Amino acid sequence: MTFDDWAITRLDPLLRFATVLCGSGSLAEDVVQDVLIKALGRWDTIQAADRPDSYLRRMVVNEYLSWRRKWSRIVPQLEVEVHVRDHGADPAIEVVDRDQIIAELAKLPRRQRAVLVLRYYCGYSDAEIVDLMGCSPSTVRSYASRALAALRVELTPAPESSSSEGASHAY
Repeated sequence: MTFDDWAITRLDPLLRFATVLCGSGSLAEDVVQDVLIKALGRWDTIQAADRPDSYLRRMVVNEYLSWRRKWSRIVPQLEVEVHVRDHGADPAIEVVDRDQIIAELAKLPRRQRAVLVLRYYCGYSDAEIVDLMGCSPSTVRSYASRALAALRVELTPAPESSSSEGASHAY
């Protein structure tokens, strides 16, 4: 399979993966573009790999994790296009929920976010995440645990406090 053939059939899934990972469509396009430039130069090696798609996903993860060093002068803005396909549910609720989750994911450190995206968006096992990120299994579990704990704290609604400010004023 040539690089062009691969790009025609597999570019969209790689770009969707990068968009979820980066939280920004424009940043994802930049990351994927940088990865594709590198991949074109060593396509023979990548094509010979057992799973070229996984190889390229790992390149995207590595590029995303090193993005701050490379592009520290650019401030990313969160922008995600949402495509609603289920016509039975209220699209507004889905959009609000998705936006809230994406906003909370954006608050996580990059490696924790990468682990959650690989596990829950891509459905990768811990062993596959270890291979992609180049770290130990305990590190993957630790990142996932810390990220989920942070999300639980952020997504838990604050208890309503009873305020007596309005009660003390008689109108």
